[in-house]
Amino acid sequence: MEAIYLSFILMLSIFLGFELISKVPATLHTPLMSGSNAISGITVVGALTAATAGSDQMAIYLGTAAVALATINVVGGYMVTDRMLAMFKKKD
Repeated sequence: MEAIYLSFILMLSIFLGFELISKVPATLHTPLMSGSNAISGITVVGALTAATAGSDQMAIYLGTAAVALATINVVGGYMVTDRMLAMFKKKD
């Protein structure tokens, strides 16, 4: 029964996320990207906690994978944000 609730929440979040992202104007993309990078930074902290607090070998592997993926997301997001902001700088 719990799996039904969790799958419902997953489907609802996918639908709402798609609807919200598709309605974001292009001028708000960069500030929202910076905000989502901050949230991903929090995810890195949580993943580090999960990787170091686990006593089970599988928990350590999953925590390490979560740290790696969240770090890739943060670094890539900041690179994209920096590149987009560079388009608005005056050229010498």
